[in-house]
Amino acid sequence: MSPSVTHRFARRRIVRTLGVVLAVGVVITGLVQVAPSPTPQALDPRITSVLRKPDYRHARWGLLQQNPETGKATQSRLADQFFIPGSTAKLFSVSGIWHTLGSGHRFVTPVHAVGQRRNTTLKGNLDLVAQGDLTLGGRTRKDGTVAFTAIDHTYANDIPGATLTPQDPLAGINHLARQVRNSGIRLVDGDVVIDARLFRPDPVLDPTPTPLIINDNVIDLLTTPGAKAGTPAGLEWRPKVAPYHVTSSVRTVAADQPADIAVSSSADGTRIRLSGTIPVGSAPALRVSGIKDPNAFGRTAVIEALKRAGVEVRAKAIGPNPARQLPRTYQGAPTVARYTSPTYDQYARLILKVSHNLGANLGVCLMATSTGSPNCEAGFPVLAAFLDHARVDRKAVQLADGRGGNPIDRTTPRAVAQILTYWQHTPEAQRFRTSLPILGVDGTLADSCRSCPSRGKVFAKTGTAAGGDALNDRLAVGGETAAGYLETRQGHFDVFFAGVNGASTPNAGINGVLAIGNDVADVAAYLQQQSSGRH
Repeated sequence: MSPSVTHRFARRRIVRTLGVVLAVGVVITGLVQVAPSPTPQALDPRITSVLRKPDYRHARWGLLQQNPETGKATQSRLADQFFIPGSTAKLFSVSGIWHTLGSGHRFVTPVHAVGQRRNTTLKGNLDLVAQGDLTLGGRTRKDGTVAFTAIDHTYANDIPGATLTPQDPLAGINHLARQVRNSGIRLVDGDVVIDARLFRPDPVLDPTPTPLIINDNVIDLLTTPGAKAGTPAGLEWRPKVAPYHVTSSVRTVAADQPADIAVSSSADGTRIRLSGTIPVGSAPALRVSGIKDPNAFGRTAVIEALKRAGVEVRAKAIGPNPARQLPRTYQGAPTVARYTSPTYDQYARLILKVSHNLGANLGVCLMATSTGSPNCEAGFPVLAAFLDHARVDRKAVQLADGRGGNPIDRTTPRAVAQILTYWQHTPEAQRFRTSLPILGVDGTLADSCRSCPSRGKVFAKTGTAAGGDALNDRLAVGGETAAGYLETRQGHFDVFFAGVNGASTPNAGINGVLAIGNDVADVAAYLQQQSSGRH
């Protein structure tokens, strides 16, 4: 077996994701309990109370709070031990691509006219050259910022309460179609082709990034309860692109009954069916179904958008993407449309606020393309070089993806503090800090500590690694973490890590995991209050 194959095998995921701040489904056994490190300052009794809960009798907690200017640690507990980070690992991957591209980088997706132009007819193809644009206009507000919700739609099948942003997922595609018409083309006597040669999708990265991404490569399915029990539920879905078709047999049940909606699809993903129940008077319930061939989906979406814009394409709209027709070069093929994305810092904000797994993994592939390589694995040496530049102890970090979802992913609290300290010494310190979820305000921390004194004063990436404990019919929480910044006084921020490994829930319900997440958020809030003198 070649070294490259061996390396790929070592990175392969063996478990499935559970949801929102959940980075990966993992069952952890045999965690070694290490004696706590000396603590420079006595812990707030409220923190001690959390750490001593019976729920954590088999778990271990790590803490580190440090002044980024002096390096002095206010709190330190197992700061140099490996912890399962969950999505806190995104602090490393997002920092790497942010540094590689620059916060002001914009993705420009062009459409080339390949062939001969005669008046309003193109005898040839329109080629959309995918550039790894994470949203392609599907979340962009009028002011150029990127919209997000507290619980992202990509988590809808696992976590209740996921909601949609109001923007049209096909906004970028429609924009390109209108530009094609404005270029004077009315008839394409040929085909539309998606050029996805930017990088090769790597299934080791789960979810797997693709050069063309529309609506996070999912179909949104929104079920609304009927007027009374026993009536059919309503259904809305998006984006509507042929040949995708959705049916539903979901029924409305009494208000005291739970929502229980299942999603199934055909082998190619184009026939989607919802079944189950939704209680009368409840909020709409969101589910998603994966787009299994993003290039074929994108090709049809472009052809349909062109038709809406008044441009006819002779080729059939439904069918595989004819990648074999792509030219070796676009020299001499004019650009007839282009879509320009928001700046990368907006995408980083999206990834960090909602823990966007696809976007974090995409960053690995984009770091690879910065070297000219189409192989996503080539992004890891780029990330390694950046971490060295940022003075992060790279041997204290283990990563095999961008999202923090691989079973080998580990980091020490001190390494996390080092990457956070790096940003505090850059001109973009505030921009990076405010890209993190803010306690009681937004992102994955929106519903925590809404009325406590630390609201708006803790900026932290959260992460959870959890999976099913079949033996005990509960969830094993390999890791629940938070890391970021504590505002200790106006304009001054300590860096911190707080996390627990080896916890478990009382049953198989997701609420037990969320309760552990709340405990971690409370610990962060108590650290902030203790440092600022607010108890």
